[in-house]
Amino acid sequence: QVQLVESGGGLVQPGGSLRLSCAASGSIVTLNAVGWHRQAPGKQRESVAGISSGGSRRNYAAFVKGRFTISRDNAKNMVYLQMNSLKPEDTAVYYCTADVTIATGKDLEVWGQGTPVTVSS
Repeated sequence: QVQLVESGGGLVQPGGSLRLSCAASGSIVTLNAVGWHRQAPGKQRESVAGISSGGSRRNYAAFVKGRFTISRDNAKNMVYLQMNSLKPEDTAVYYCTADVTIATGKDLEVWGQGTPVTVSS
């Protein structure tokens, strides 16, 4: 019904930047709040950033504040995560999440399959 597909992950040196993208598709009436989570090897999944449906409200985990920026393009059903000043501890699989209203009127929580980010010299 609804798919989230992330892209943009990869290998980057410490201090470098990456931009993750998340494309939402399917029977979407409204793409509501969206966000990014991550899971590092051997650790629990954690929230990274979130953005409201209109884009006016954003929240960030303390460990990325000032380095990462979440944004969205509602016309294209796209969500982005600009990651700057990357650190080795940012290494993780990054997941896009979304609260979606579908054609039946039902609200769903959808997760993407994840895109890996490795920060290493």
